[in-house]
Amino acid sequence: MHYRKAAAITTVALALAAGACNRDATDSRDTTARAEPTAKPDRAAELQQKRNDDISQLDKRVVEIEGDYAKANQKVVSGERTATAGLREELKEDVANIKNAVADLRTTTPENWWDRHEQAMKRTADDIEADVQRLAGKVTPKRPPATDDTTGEKVSTEPFTSRRDRFVSELRARVDAMDRALSGVKTRGVKETEVEDVRARVKKLGEDVDRLRSASADDWWDVTKARVSEYVDRVERSVKRLDDNRS
Repeated sequence: MHYRKAAAITTVALALAAGACNRDATDSRDTTARAEPTAKPDRAAELQQKRNDDISQLDKRVVEIEGDYAKANQKVVSGERTATAGLREELKEDVANIKNAVADLRTTTPENWWDRHEQAMKRTADDIEADVQRLAGKVTPKRPPATDDTTGEKVSTEPFTSRRDRFVSELRARVDAMDRALSGVKTRGVKETEVEDVRARVKKLGEDVDRLRSASADDWWDVTKARVSEYVDRVERSVKRLDDNRS
């Protein structure tokens, strides 16, 4: 009798233990199942926070640049200093534009980044080309816009890599044409400094174009942030040069 009771107790205990194990396994699977759907949103939130932090840092730099520009410009206005030739008006526009460029980062998405990047790089190329034409007299005609096909119709459905390659090819041709035009310019003094500045901008544009050759759609934030950050860097350097000539 004693042994039968002990055996029964043992059987019940084993059954309860087995049930507990099954519950633990089920709970573990449930926990894993609940955790998996939140993994991606957490990563997305982390990336968005990083982007927000990047924008905040650029916002702070823009505020500092605006303050430095106001001080330097006041020295020029008062006659205490004189601005480098051709720099004052261009810089006034740039200081306003970098604020807009940083603000645009807040609404840049994987869907609209390439259109914005193309437009920004084309504006940069147009600005530089205008300076090259002023200094060198002529530039080889541009190629047809990369967003048109051979019939002149707008292209909007081609794969990203095809669109990227066509854009890079077009812009590389423009950079090469500007290089050729500037190669024949011979100057001295203040104008020589201006020519060297434009040559440096042409070189930088060429480097940006070449780097874009290997960009993928997944690089949208890194490429966009780099362009805006480098624009802020350039304007900051120009602000520091605004009042570098004593009256």
